[in-house]
Amino acid sequence: MVIRRGESWGSNGPLAADAPVLDGDGALRALVESARRAHQPLGEVGLVGGDLCATLGGLRNRERLFTDEAFRAPIDVVRAELDGRPHWFVAHLVARRRWWRGEAAVAMNAEWLGTWKLGLKAHPNDGLVDVTSGSLGLRDRLRARDRARTGSHLPHPRLVTRRADRLTLSLPRPTPVVLDGVPSGSAVEIVLWVEPDALVVVV
Repeated sequence: MVIRRGESWGSNGPLAADAPVLDGDGALRALVESARRAHQPLGEVGLVGGDLCATLGGLRNRERLFTDEAFRAPIDVVRAELDGRPHWFVAHLVARRRWWRGEAAVAMNAEWLGTWKLGLKAHPNDGLVDVTSGSLGLRDRLRARDRARTGSHLPHPRLVTRRADRLTLSLPRPTPVVLDGVPSGSAVEIVLWVEPDALVVVV
């Protein structure tokens, strides 16, 4: 069940001995996508790197995962249809051209994209995906790049932010899409919907 405002979330406890331990968002995305395509259930996984791990407060310590100090949390995943092609992501989707020119969009299930705090209100188990989209001129792009480290790039009059369990993004031209750091082709229409409580991540 997704988290509600004011409720506690997650618990302490060790990772199952036979559960996989992954080193980042891309590896976890690959596991999720493989399981979804094979119509197999997702169990629990250990995570020792990446932006979702950082959002969960992970210490990137493999040994800690198998102790009572480890943190266990249910996590949503997001299905992303790129011009009808089904994919999934666990931390973020980025649709942009080089240097962020023209219309761009970022969908966040985690708080962080590298050193940028782009998911200001994002929570990986609230049943929602946080999307920011728009087009900035060169000067504003340079300012936003610096301010994104603290999340102070928002609000901005040329950026639209939305939070929803399902939404559609329409881009004016085919735009490269990166899912959890993995290039995933280009798309004009991106349909997103959240799959709540998809798996348990242990950090």
